[in-house]
Formats: sequence, structure tokens, C-alpha cells
Amino acid sequence: MRLQSKTFSYITICLLLSLHVCNTIEPVTVIGGVTALGLSVFYAGWRAVQCKYNECCAVPWVRDTIKGLENTMRTRLHGQPLVHQTVTGAIKEHLRNPNPRKALVLSFHGWTGGGKNYASTMIADALYEKGMDSKFVHLYVSTKHFPHQDEVPKYKKQLHQEIEGKVKDCGRALFIFDEIDKMPNGLIDVIKPYLDFHKKLDGVDYRKSIFIFLSNTAGDVIARSTLAAWKDGIDRNKIRLSEMEKLVGLGSFNEKGGLYRADIVEKNLIDVFIPFLPLERKQIIACIEDEFKRRGIKMPPKRVLEEIADDLDYIPFEYNLYSSTGCKKVHQKVTQHLGFREEI
Repeated sequence: MRLQSKTFSYITICLLLSLHVCNTIEPVTVIGGVTALGLSVFYAGWRAVQCKYNECCAVPWVRDTIKGLENTMRTRLHGQPLVHQTVTGAIKEHLRNPNPRKALVLSFHGWTGGGKNYASTMIADALYEKGMDSKFVHLYVSTKHFPHQDEVPKYKKQLHQEIEGKVKDCGRALFIFDEIDKMPNGLIDVIKPYLDFHKKLDGVDYRKSIFIFLSNTAGDVIARSTLAAWKDGIDRNKIRLSEMEKLVGLGSFNEKGGLYRADIVEKNLIDVFIPFLPLERKQIIACIEDEFKRRGIKMPPKRVLEEIADDLDYIPFEYNLYSSTGCKKVHQKVTQHLGFREEI
């Protein structure tokens, strides 16, 4: 019966083709082709069903646009005009190109609390349906994953295996390296081949992936430059990336940390060095307002917002201009304030 079915398939295909063509095709060849086609159709159908209910490397789980990211950053990432100007454009261009020349590499720099982690979370939320919980988003924190300088060979092997495996699973993978300034010297260059201008390495294409580095390195350089602009009467929104990026790149290359003398910096494999400016008091108040909104609590009077902002430290001493911890302690200060009010 099975043989009759295959023979029938052969005859049917021959009826669809010219007699001359069929005379040149062996029945076994046709039957093999039919079987392969059937398996292909079955696999495609099975994958479609799987992707409907389980995360896979396809729309809608992995998005090919970042609608809303620009607006999200402008309304929720306070006081970072250079981030607003560069990040969404760089990612849009990378996604728009079906054959990018290399993986996109963004390096975020600045003092703690400036929004580097927050921005990377926004990017993950825009690119993936499950955001940071997506299995295609991979976060490495140096103090957790690479704590020991003497274990660099082990970490190199680990990164090789994991990056290669994860990009095989999904070419649109996102890798975030946090605290890169605390990464052991010499480790970061192990990922250089995946950032370079290669179409494929051992059959794997890394060019559609995105790498984001988060670092406090060059934070003081950024702060000094921002302060100088303020003294000259230049609004922070008017600071130009071209004036900052070179300083940040040089600072990253020369300061002790994960990018110190790194080959990926020297070979210009980082596409954009993005400075996160130190936050002024008005940005701190905006963060405090966001915290009340997040908690679903009625917005207090401006006087109360000012009181909470007063609990943070500001530098330099003579100006009390920038929060030394950015918005990082806002959550804690709001909690303390609410507890104090309840006691009263």
C-alpha cells in the first residue's frame, strides 16, 4: 500500500511535468524529493505552532523594529540628550540593514546612577517581547561572572562557548556586559572576532547581534567636560557628541579597567562611545516623580520632592550641581520618606 502511494505521487508529478522531463527522472529521485518536501512543510508547520506559544527567534518574539524606544528614552531617561540622539538611530540602522557589515557595539560611559542599566533595559524591552527575560538577552556582570584575574583563561573559554552557542540559536542576540570597568584585564578582547568584519566564522553569522558595554570608566572626564560647558553657559542639551566621544574613547583606553589597552578599542570595533552626563538636581526631582508614579502613589507637593532631593549629595562642593549617585538612591530615599511620614 505504501509503495502504491509513492508510485501514485510519482505519476501525479509526471502529469504536472512534460513527458520528456519525466522520462529523464528516476521514480526513486521523485519519491525522495516528495519525501523531503513533505518533511520540510511538516517542520515549517511544527515550528509555526511552537513559535505561537513558545519564544523563538522570529517575530513577534524578536522584533525587527524598535517603535516607541525613542519616545520611551526621551520621557523616562532624564538628562541624557546624547543618548537620545544616538542610540535609537544606531539600532534602527542596524535592524534596517539585512546584511550589516558587523555586529553593533555600543559603549555606555558615565557616573553611577546616570541611567546606563536603565537604557539597556529599555533597549531589551524594545527588541524582545519578553524584554530582559528573553532567552536571547544575555547579561554578564563582571563582579559576578568574572571576579578573579587569575581565572581569565577559564572565562575566555566560557565566553567563546556561550557567545557562539547563543548566536547559533538566534542571530539577533543581545549581549550586555555590565561593570566592564571591573572586568579582568585582557578578557574583553576574547570577543573581538565576533565584533569584527567577518561574514561568518565557522558557519555562524554574528553581524546581526548587538553588544552593549556599561562602564563607569571616563565618568570623571565626562563630568569635567559637562561642568566646563555649564560654566561657559552651554546648556547640556547643546553638548555635542563629537566633542565628547573622543575624550571618552581615550579615557576608556587609558584608564585601568576592562577596556584598558583593549584591541577592540584600538581597532575601532566599538561603533559609538556614548557619554551619560552627570545628573543635576532637576533631573533628580524628575526621577523622584517617576518613583511616585511607579508606586501608584499620589504625587506630593513640590516642597516634598525638594526635601527628598535634599537628602542626596551634590558635587562639586562649591556648586552643589551634580548628584554624586545620580538617580540610584532615589528609590531608597522615597522609601525612607514614606516611612517617616507614616510614623508621623
